Amino acid sequence: MKTLVNISRILVGVLFIFSGFIKLNDPLGFSYKLQEYFSPDVLNIPFLEPYALIISVFVVVFEVVLGVFLLIGYKPKFTVWSLLLMIVFFTFLTFYAAYFEKVKDCGCFGDFIKLKPWETFWKDVALLVLIVILFIGVKHIKPIFGNLVTTVIALLGFILSLWFGYHVLMHLPAIDFRAYAIGKNIQEGMLVPEDAPKPIQEYSWKFKVNGEEKVIKTNGSYPSVEGDFIGVEAKVIQEGYTPPVVDFSIETDTDDLTTHFLEQEHLVIVVSYSLESIEQGGALKLKALQDEARRNNYQIIGLTASGEDAKQRINEAYNIDFTWYLCDEKALKTVVRSNPGVLELNKGLVKQKVHWNDIEDLKLPKVKKPVEPKQQEDVIAYFINDIPSTKEEVEAIDSEKIESINVIKNDIALTEYNTENNTTFNGIVDVKLKP
Repeated sequence: MKTLVNISRILVGVLFIFSGFIKLNDPLGFSYKLQEYFSPDVLNIPFLEPYALIISVFVVVFEVVLGVFLLIGYKPKFTVWSLLLMIVFFTFLTFYAAYFEKVKDCGCFGDFIKLKPWETFWKDVALLVLIVILFIGVKHIKPIFGNLVTTVIALLGFILSLWFGYHVLMHLPAIDFRAYAIGKNIQEGMLVPEDAPKPIQEYSWKFKVNGEEKVIKTNGSYPSVEGDFIGVEAKVIQEGYTPPVVDFSIETDTDDLTTHFLEQEHLVIVVSYSLESIEQGGALKLKALQDEARRNNYQIIGLTASGEDAKQRINEAYNIDFTWYLCDEKALKTVVRSNPGVLELNKGLVKQKVHWNDIEDLKLPKVKKPVEPKQQEDVIAYFINDIPSTKEEVEAIDSEKIESINVIKNDIALTEYNTENNTTFNGIVDVKLKP
């Protein structure tokens, strides 16, 4: 029994420290996951959502500290009871999320390892078994150092965990596991390989055959059944390939400019998932950032999920005038754990990323001013009844005499005409007069 307890002690202690550290590296990200659990669609306790960050920090610090306590043998009864209560709660939570398909990823290991709901549940079941062994054999858990050294290590573990959590909140995660980390290319992260696995769906077709309801399952094809069709339900039985970057966009109300901006060099993006809750200290730094970026020939834009009123209000309040574009709020929370946060991109490659507390650390050396593309003048060919004419003659025609006007731009016919006549027209206006 003693050997079994010692093995369980090492496995549980190491796993709790590892899991807690991964989440402690990004407590803001874990708080977003807790908000998802607290939402009406999952546990329906939305009154806890405003306290998600505080709960997040407490849980992950406690998780690391319990792992340390267990390994060094500090207060074994308190430690084992705490571990047991925690794992029972999380086992229930992961079972609920998996059984009712409420949450796709538990967030147990942050963005480092993504586990499916049922994988998470069985992981917690295995941990529960190990902790039950510890609970039964708690008398075999002895301190590995003297009382003073054990107490000092336990206290240091708590202080260092708390400091590390505070540090990453005031700056950025020490290790960035997301697809927007420095050195990652956002545009490449959106690509889906040609040989990527496709999702597999199962279709359940319901028919009424001879007065009885009958269900036939196919991979999508309509079954050959002699009966009355009732309905069909589709279920994904195997997920397809999901690219690392999803839901990221740079849009206006009418246009998608994502590709355009991800092909730009020396682009500075200010990210604020919500301008309504932007940190004032960060917003006050945006004017100086904007001026420095433009002075050194960088293009600067903003990305937010907020509406036009909020954009205008922020620009007026903080004396900035760069354009804010639209992006999904959840995607922006993934891009940078700061509101606001700042990125420097070069053709989609993330060169720099900083928390608003560290905007002064952003290095924007002067770069060559981009050459403005020359506006091509319109060279139009004018025809009246297929006879070459001039713009003035066309404009002088009485509108009542015109039967039709055909305008050709960027068309095969225009290319053929230029090739045959050795011309460079970029448009043709052909006027047909009434007989």
